[in-house]
Amino acid sequence: MEVLSSRVLLRPRDLARSRRFYAETLGLAVYREFGPEDHPGVVFFLGQGFLELSGHSDDGGGPGVALWLQVRDVAREEERLRAAGVTVLREAREEPWGLIELWIADPDGRRIVLVQVPPGHPLRRDPR
Repeated sequence: MEVLSSRVLLRPRDLARSRRFYAETLGLAVYREFGPEDHPGVVFFLGQGFLELSGHSDDGGGPGVALWLQVRDVAREEERLRAAGVTVLREAREEPWGLIELWIADPDGRRIVLVQVPPGHPLRRDPR
């Protein structure tokens, strides 16, 4: 299989509410919009990938699904997101594997893991 492009696809309970959360609260940039003007889908840049919000779902995603987003400063993001009223599922902490992680929830309760890679961590070194 030759994969030419990929994205994570989320079907939120309330598309407009989730769109505001990802665009305004998290601050993701819009790659493209599509569909009807009164109920458009949207694709956000997500680091080296894309996140699409479109359609509707009543389940809000399963508990085993999470988004993993690397950021420069987890503590700064935690402070900013708490001030914006975002639900913090677990405060920032250093994990046994050396990453600093903060767990938050999107409007449907879907877990988003914000990750900071500290200097000297193996992920910062080229393994080749």
